[in-house]
Amino acid sequence: MTAGEALALHVSTDAAAFRVRLYRLGRELEFMAEPGPYPGVRKEPPPHPDGPAGAASPAVDWGFPEYLIEVPGDWPPGIYLAQLVEEERREAVPRLGDGDIEGFAREFFVVRPRRPGSHGRILYKKSTFTRHAYNRADREDVRRDGSLYDNPVYGTGGDGYPRGHRLSMRRPGGVIDLAWWDAPFIAWLERCGYAVEYCTDLDLHRDPELLAPYDLLLSVGHDEYWSPAMREHTAAHLRAGGNVAFLSANTCWWRVHLTDDDTGFVSDTDHHVDGVFPHLPSTDLWWAAPPDGVGTPENTLTGVSFRNGGMWPGEWPGDRPRAGYRVQHSGHWVFEGTGLRDGSDGGPVDRLGAGTPLIGYECDGAAFAYDERGVARATGADGTPGSFLILGLYELEPVNEDVTTMKWGHWNCPVREPERTGPRAATMGVHTVDGGGTVFTAGTTDWPVVCGREEDPGVVRVTRNVLDRLSRRGAGDTARP
Repeated sequence: MTAGEALALHVSTDAAAFRVRLYRLGRELEFMAEPGPYPGVRKEPPPHPDGPAGAASPAVDWGFPEYLIEVPGDWPPGIYLAQLVEEERREAVPRLGDGDIEGFAREFFVVRPRRPGSHGRILYKKSTFTRHAYNRADREDVRRDGSLYDNPVYGTGGDGYPRGHRLSMRRPGGVIDLAWWDAPFIAWLERCGYAVEYCTDLDLHRDPELLAPYDLLLSVGHDEYWSPAMREHTAAHLRAGGNVAFLSANTCWWRVHLTDDDTGFVSDTDHHVDGVFPHLPSTDLWWAAPPDGVGTPENTLTGVSFRNGGMWPGEWPGDRPRAGYRVQHSGHWVFEGTGLRDGSDGGPVDRLGAGTPLIGYECDGAAFAYDERGVARATGADGTPGSFLILGLYELEPVNEDVTTMKWGHWNCPVREPERTGPRAATMGVHTVDGGGTVFTAGTTDWPVVCGREEDPGVVRVTRNVLDRLSRRGAGDTARP
């Protein structure tokens, strides 16, 4: 939404009345306003069409009553948090602090400036489609178990819907991913003085001109679900000389088709329905060739793919191996000021992020091979651009029973590509589009966590180098070793 417009909040509650506390995420959680009270109305969630006990349907609009809240025109751009508080309890409920972002009875929204680009040339994209895919629509005391992963609803197509798993974005849920990936990184951005504006996946999907005022687009954290329009608009931005930094992983893995006036989407995925995969192969994988997939590998945009990466098999977020990225091409501008070495001077090879859980919980990689000097180079066999330069590598173990190491692969990949036996690795790198902009990819979901918490000075400096250089068009990957 744009500053000065009305926020439409859909709420069901058995409270007689409630208020809405509004906060902005910045260097700290800033209280902005507390409108209300509003009369409470209770509406039951729709039952799951297949009848799992206690599950609600993830496929339809829950139809909660709408409340309009005027957002002042002078509110700064940002990601905001709405906390619902019962009117009779509001004096006893303290305001939220920096450590209280995660939880139920709250939702986030994005405020954009009236004049795009007037506050900054960096656009931060919040991965909202991925959030909706994982949202089970639970509440604090009730599990509803409805998402693309829990009791999904599959449709065979027709009535304006493509074949695939159906999901409505008009369902309730708590705030989780925002607290883990976004909040610490946004706080760091503001502490460092970066001027940033914000958007959602839906903004990028709808508006082909959205990126025109900006020099750098940021993808942060877990950015798994992309529409064709999102890819087209991002690729056009790069061709026009704009830049992209993927501080994320599992990026652009599934294609989504927007439905229901852009309030829902469909994706033909490999998520089972009542223990059965309704249709295989799942045709909305970006990388797989038609008719078994889309045939446009995510590597062509990001340089990397989840099929050449892997994931942490334990509890999320969990602890993970802390070896970090083995550094390559330490003379590249990305490493400027880090003091990291790649062994070419006869000394040891350094590791970026060593001692921190930088790699994972999911990570992406490029198909690669070692040359005669032991330097990993992208082969391009998976669609990775020829200009992609591998700057950091963390080799993953094949899938086995030892859950103390990161595992490569996704079940779709060994099944579809059984002949592929080459190494997999989380991969950090950079490439430049012919005649256009530059792409940096971190290759791991938790890059913004390690940077935002300032757990490793090398990760912080690399991030600053990327932001400082790529926030100016035409200043991208011009200094390659």
